[in-house]
Amino acid sequence: MERKDLKTKIIEAPEVLQVIAERPHLHPLVNSLYSTDYAHYFVSLAAVEQTYIIPSRILSPHTRWYVREMRIKGYKQILESYRSVGVANMAAAFGVSEEYIDAELSRFIAAGRLSCSIDRVAGIVETNRPDTKNAMYASLVKNGDALLNSIQKLSRVVA
Repeated sequence: MERKDLKTKIIEAPEVLQVIAERPHLHPLVNSLYSTDYAHYFVSLAAVEQTYIIPSRILSPHTRWYVREMRIKGYKQILESYRSVGVANMAAAFGVSEEYIDAELSRFIAAGRLSCSIDRVAGIVETNRPDTKNAMYASLVKNGDALLNSIQKLSRVVA
């Protein structure tokens, strides 16, 4: 969910406000993500994990996936705001060590989940904003190439 939708659909929604008091760890999680208090966001995420997700028979098998996706959401949100961010600044913002941020971002970048690169010499994370037109063009070329290959294979079989 985008940040603007987070406010209207969750933080200010009357249905959510009515029941949020019953779940004390959820309110800080959502508010810290919206207010970009990432250190508190990580603490709240850990509290939600320990309080609600792990004890649940249904949710506990999905704990690692959920926590990873929520961490990626926090990283994407901070990286959207800046063209480059210092690794030290990012570590301070999330309340973790530089080594942790470096290892975590490296893993997510290699998996294609974050569009950025880490300059270890300068100690910065540079955001690569993907160009949608180029992505659409590359997709069109890739799909067209696959179609041509299929047609060529079919023509060999038929002939």
